Amino acid sequence: MEYVFTLKYQLADEDQAHEHMVERLFEAGCDDATIGVGQPGRIALAFRREAPDAAAAIYTALRDVKRAIASARLVEAGPDFVGLTDVADLAGVTRQNMRKLMLAHASQFPLPVHEGNASVWHLSDVLGWLMSRGAYPISADLIDVAKATKQVNLAKEAREIEPGFNRQLAPLVT
Repeated sequence: MEYVFTLKYQLADEDQAHEHMVERLFEAGCDDATIGVGQPGRIALAFRREAPDAAAAIYTALRDVKRAIASARLVEAGPDFVGLTDVADLAGVTRQNMRKLMLAHASQFPLPVHEGNASVWHLSDVLGWLMSRGAYPISADLIDVAKATKQVNLAKEAREIEPGFNRQLAPLVT
C-alpha cells in the first residue's frame, strides 16, 4: 500500500549544499520523496512510500533520511498538527460546519495541542472523533498515517522530558 506523509528537518551548517544532499538522499532510498528546500537550514521531504502499513513507511523513511544526513534533526512529521480549516478540508465540510460541530460537542471534541487564536489539534484525534460520529469520507490510509505521525512527533518531544519531572507530572496531566 502507498502512504503519503511529510518529514521536516533542521540541517546542520555542513549540510547546506543542496546538490550533494539530494544525491545522498536518493542513494539512501529517498527516491520516493519530493524534496523542498525553501527555508534556509530546513528541508522538507514529501514521501509517497510503499509499505505494509503507515508506521513501517514512516519508520523506513526516517531511517533512510538519517542514513543520508546523519546530522539532520527532525522538526515534525505530518500530517499531524492541524487547524480547523485543515480538518474541514479533509472531512469534506466547510470550516464553519467544523466549528459548529466543535462548539456543539465541546465536551467530547478532542482537546487541542495548542489553544489560542489559532488552535491546533492532532489530526488523528479529530479524524477519530469524526469517524465515531458517522458519515465522513475519510480514508483509512489517512487515519493510519495521522496516527503514525502523531506517535513520531510525541516520541520526538518525549526525549526532552526529564525523568523525575515526568514521574511527578504523570498523574496530574491525564
